[in-house]
Amino acid sequence: MPTPFTQFIAQRRCWTPLIAGLALAACGSGGADVAPAPAQTPAPPAQTQMQTLSVPASYKLVWSDEFDRAGLPDPAKWAYDTGMNKQGWHNKELQYYSHARAENSAVQDGKLIITARLEAMDKQADWGGQRYSSARLITAGKAEWTYGFFEIRAKLPCGKGSWPAIWMLASQGEWPAGGELDIMEQIGNEPTKVFSTVHTTAGSGAHGKGGETQVAGACSAFHNYQMHWTAEGVRFGIDGKPHAVYPNAKTGKAAWPFDAPQFLILNIAIGGDLGGAVDDAALPIRMEVEHVRVYQQAQ
Repeated sequence: MPTPFTQFIAQRRCWTPLIAGLALAACGSGGADVAPAPAQTPAPPAQTQMQTLSVPASYKLVWSDEFDRAGLPDPAKWAYDTGMNKQGWHNKELQYYSHARAENSAVQDGKLIITARLEAMDKQADWGGQRYSSARLITAGKAEWTYGFFEIRAKLPCGKGSWPAIWMLASQGEWPAGGELDIMEQIGNEPTKVFSTVHTTAGSGAHGKGGETQVAGACSAFHNYQMHWTAEGVRFGIDGKPHAVYPNAKTGKAAWPFDAPQFLILNIAIGGDLGGAVDDAALPIRMEVEHVRVYQQAQ
């Protein structure tokens, strides 16, 4: 087993340079000590609600993975976050995140497949007693962005106890001061509810700001999970329909730390404060991703 790419610094709860310029202290959604239940913001103005979420005409594609090469995820684009396996992950989550293991993360038939399994990885040096395996892929150290339009086309898992997420964290700085952008979260106990949340010093964990929507086919069909992040605010949507808006109130960094780079994370957590009780009979479960695309304003 290779040395873990990440190491948790419990006292600081931050992203601290260690190896190759970066090591990760897991924070935020799927990483905060308090489960980040979605908090509803006041409904945005009707005009904002009606606007379709789509790539602006002046943007160009700057990064993507179309998952057209079978095998393990492209190492030029993705790393593995395994840093808290030994001590256990935040939110009382129950999974062990594997490193470069096809049983948990692989590209096949033009899709990235992240699979959570009922199995104890007790032969691994960093095993912490978990009964479940999964994967947490990150672009940290490989790609990061400030602003842009993000689209991840995915089919979500269904199974009680699952907690898939598509989200972003600040490349440097403490959590939640660095900010967190949860593009998509869903729990298997409520499989048709999909939510998006923003975490900052002004509101994090259960006090994060965001919104939710119902997606009847979240587990049976692919959908485009989208975020448009600009200096003026962040909008979240599915298939072009916005369901959450977080404006930049311009009151300072406590509420708006989002003028600095963030990296992308794809994972399935199991159980924990938000995932809840696990139905072992439902495993294995998987999240399938057809593409990840990032667009930014053309220079």
